[in-house]
Amino acid sequence: MNTPPTTTGKTNRLAATTDRLFRISERGSSIRTELLAGISMFLASAYTIVVIPGMLADAGVPRGAATTALIIVAVLGTFAMGLFANLPLVLAPGLGGVALVAYTLVQNESVPFGVAMGIVFWSGILFLLLTVLGIRSLVTRIMPTNVRLAIGSGIGLYIAFIGFRSTGLVVGDGDGLVLGDLGAPAALLALAGIVLLVALQARKVPGAFVIVIVAITLVGIPLGVTELPGSYLAPPDSPGPVAFDIDLIGALAPHYFPYLFAFFAAEFFSTTGVVLAVTEKIGEATGRKDADLKRPFLVDSAAIAGGSFMGAPSVTTYLESAAGTEAGGRTGLTSWTTALLYAVVLAFIPVAGMIPSAATAPVLVVIGLNMLAGFRKVDTSDITEAIPAALLVSCTLLWGNFGTGIATGLLSYVLIKAATGKFRDIHPGMWVLTPFLVYFFVAAAH
Repeated sequence: MNTPPTTTGKTNRLAATTDRLFRISERGSSIRTELLAGISMFLASAYTIVVIPGMLADAGVPRGAATTALIIVAVLGTFAMGLFANLPLVLAPGLGGVALVAYTLVQNESVPFGVAMGIVFWSGILFLLLTVLGIRSLVTRIMPTNVRLAIGSGIGLYIAFIGFRSTGLVVGDGDGLVLGDLGAPAALLALAGIVLLVALQARKVPGAFVIVIVAITLVGIPLGVTELPGSYLAPPDSPGPVAFDIDLIGALAPHYFPYLFAFFAAEFFSTTGVVLAVTEKIGEATGRKDADLKRPFLVDSAAIAGGSFMGAPSVTTYLESAAGTEAGGRTGLTSWTTALLYAVVLAFIPVAGMIPSAATAPVLVVIGLNMLAGFRKVDTSDITEAIPAALLVSCTLLWGNFGTGIATGLLSYVLIKAATGKFRDIHPGMWVLTPFLVYFFVAAAH
């Protein structure tokens, strides 16, 4: 007589299948630990659901469509990372890439959104080709080390400035920037949020970004800063207004090459750092040092290219993935858990829409300022190394244009090294890039 399968039996078989699929036991973890790590990784990165659409909205992109597109890309990219790379990594549009699209290209340079997405697409293709061909190290050799190290700081300072500006802490007076009205409710809430966020991060409180966004949003209701939506549950907006709005041919105009390089370099080195940090953490826990780095790079580069067709620039592997590994995540099940939670948010998009800039500004400011820490690795003992790096960071802020900042850093490096007779410090690839950099500035001057 056959005994019908019990619920417990089915659960055990599912657990065993899951364990084999992700090699959970092999990596010294458990399903429960992976699920909790996925929740931690989601809470650490969930701020992107609010912050990124807000930045794109500043450039005229429909916020609802941008939010839906972002979540779809985050779900698919993070799920793919868990499936193909079996690593606890979360993917979503990066603040640096979004800032470059929204504020530099669309707002300042009046570049059509479709062309900006085309530039993002080609940066992803370049990333993909270098990964497939196994020549990622070539980029590292071409770009001057100190200029590369300054990229993160330049992006960080720019992001922090956006946070200050979005809530009125800094305003323009025609001739420059001046202190905003610190007595305004939005400004006061933003300042309080910065202090609270730093305090929570110093105490290593999980989900600090989400806690601050929720707290400032709630306090902003009686102060008139937060506008309540008509309903809290609603179908997600169609991504139609931004999906497939892409100009692949227009993006190949020569004067866009510095921006293409800016996207590529920023995402390339950011992803490299995050993937190495996560795999090293897993290696320390499991005793294995043979992580396959090609798979996560393939997923990341494919997500950049695919995300551009959905109107979600520029997808990257988030540093907040570290929250998953810190919570014990060792496999792709952590990524799948995070992807599922992002998908659930699709039903609550009206809640995300009510969050004011005063609640997201602290996140931008703190993340941006934290990125400045990378500048301490720059070799400041050699003025021919320090000045190009410093120019990259300062020009990014002064000209409000990250593409111009990185072009300045690269071109000044070649000119300064040549003027001081240090030709051996200049990689031959930089001589190939120099004419394009010169053309970029000539075109910008007219």
